Amino acid sequence: MNAILENIMTRRSCRAFEKRRIPDADLEQILTAAVYAPTAMNRQTWRFTVLRDADKIAQLARAVGTAIGREGYDFYQPDTLVIVSNVRTNANAIADAGCAMQNIMLMAHSLGVASCWINQMKDTNADPAVRALLDSYGVPADHDVQCCAALGYGSPAREIEHSMTAVHYV
Repeated sequence: MNAILENIMTRRSCRAFEKRRIPDADLEQILTAAVYAPTAMNRQTWRFTVLRDADKIAQLARAVGTAIGREGYDFYQPDTLVIVSNVRTNANAIADAGCAMQNIMLMAHSLGVASCWINQMKDTNADPAVRALLDSYGVPADHDVQCCAALGYGSPAREIEHSMTAVHYV
């Protein structure tokens, strides 16, 4: 089987991370994969804000949890959280983020690093407490968070059945 297809077919989301550090060299490769993702008209107006401090990740998770009404929300306690933001006026922001997230998750998987796509920031990044933290972490004021990647080591979720019946040839 083609190595890229095998990587795509074996990647799963992880929702239980170990307390183990991702090596800097591996994280650098993951972020390089992110910035090489395509963007609409090659604008590259995104920003990748990387949190590696457990206290900052937990502080942001608590603020997001309060905003969505989920006590104890914790982003699954990853080693690293990559916040993907883009200019608020970019109509293609979520598409650009989606391409970057796919690259992040596939590169991570190829290095043995588990990942999980975090959606809750898209709906909460304007909450005053969340925004204050984003500002303090350097997320540009004119950016909205599109999504986040929780990264670390752990056990991925169960195998999932996929069906080629979703493909329709004309």
